[in-house]
Amino acid sequence: MNDRIAIIREQEKIYHEACYDQYKLFEAGSWLHKPVKTVMDNLGCLENKDDLSILDLGCGVGRNSIPMAETLRSSNGKVVCVDLLESALNKLMSYGEHYGVNDYLKPAACDIGDYIIPNQAFDYIVAVSSLEHVASEAVLSDVLDRMNIGTKHKGINCLIVNTNIEELDVQSGESLQPYVEIIKSTEEMLTLLNQAYNRWEVLDSHVKKLEFTINREDRDILLKSDCLTYFVRKSSE
Repeated sequence: MNDRIAIIREQEKIYHEACYDQYKLFEAGSWLHKPVKTVMDNLGCLENKDDLSILDLGCGVGRNSIPMAETLRSSNGKVVCVDLLESALNKLMSYGEHYGVNDYLKPAACDIGDYIIPNQAFDYIVAVSSLEHVASEAVLSDVLDRMNIGTKHKGINCLIVNTNIEELDVQSGESLQPYVEIIKSTEEMLTLLNQAYNRWEVLDSHVKKLEFTINREDRDILLKSDCLTYFVRKSSE
């Protein structure tokens, strides 16, 4: 791991652990207050409604994993929850116990760039604000290949990726080097995704502008990005 990636990973760890400690899951006041609507709505598009096998890449403390697990009650379904931070997975399982869904959660402490996805193992693969945090573009391509191979026939992948990322010092207006591993324009990312999923059915692809402020190293930082949603169904073997 090069120095730049190591610095980014450390700062992301500090930011996320502080957020997870400050805010409870589904508590108003942070992005943890509710699951991503697109992720939950798209569950209804799956043809296999029973015993779903779901993979959440970059699950955090369960913002999406736990609501998805709640839909699996009275079934043999599962949500495999992958995250680099063991502290996040510990909180995930604590929240899972609180919401009564631990039997449907399977945590995996791993960099998503290293996670091996078994062949045709999952009906639904979710990656929310996580693919831009793999170590390199080569790793990103490998992860997309694994997601493709690991999805069952007529299964769905729901990707939400930040592109056109900018960081600004709020006080000075200075433009900063973004603390994100993969920095691509929206057009570049769309090209990559269309190539990776060239034999899939694109059910939805749209972009939403995002802006929010975080504190990093005692500086208020304005984060600006395009939030690219890419929702596809595997239509061929």
